[in-house]
Amino acid sequence: MKFPKLSVVLIATTFLSLSVGASEGHDHGESAPQSAAEALPRFSAVSESFELVGVLSGKQITLYLDRFADNSPVRNAEIELDIGGTTFKAGKQGEDEYEVVLPTEPKPGVLTVSATVVAGAESDLLAGELDVHEEAHTDEAVTRSTVEYVGWFAGGLACLALFVWAGRRLMTSSSARAGGAA
Repeated sequence: MKFPKLSVVLIATTFLSLSVGASEGHDHGESAPQSAAEALPRFSAVSESFELVGVLSGKQITLYLDRFADNSPVRNAEIELDIGGTTFKAGKQGEDEYEVVLPTEPKPGVLTVSATVVAGAESDLLAGELDVHEEAHTDEAVTRSTVEYVGWFAGGLACLALFVWAGRRLMTSSSARAGGAA
């Protein structure tokens, strides 16, 4: 019994192993974390004393105020935001958060934000920019990954190689029988 050439076996084995992958509901190890939603627009403003981060969600801006030196939250501060020439006083929201509710959602574009912070005897003026983008379309077509296409291609090549090998083997055995009878 003759064995096929070693190279054909190695190629077929390689392509078959490439086509093996995890299907839905199965996992072959840790994958990169997927973002559940788009990141909300935000701004940051830093001074020698304070760090202020604002996160925009619709008409609501949630503010986080920390000390620059040790990143500890600043509690019981008074914060006033100036956004596009309009001043808003931030209210306390929870223990370490402040909140400003705008009358309308900001239009797409870059907004200049300045904040006046008073915390005890300290006061500071901070400035930043809020970049508001139009919402991205979420109804984009689902695309298959390159790995999936490579797997299907490799599996197809492996099947083709197997058919070629089997065809040659049949041709060899047919010609050997025909030659032996003549």
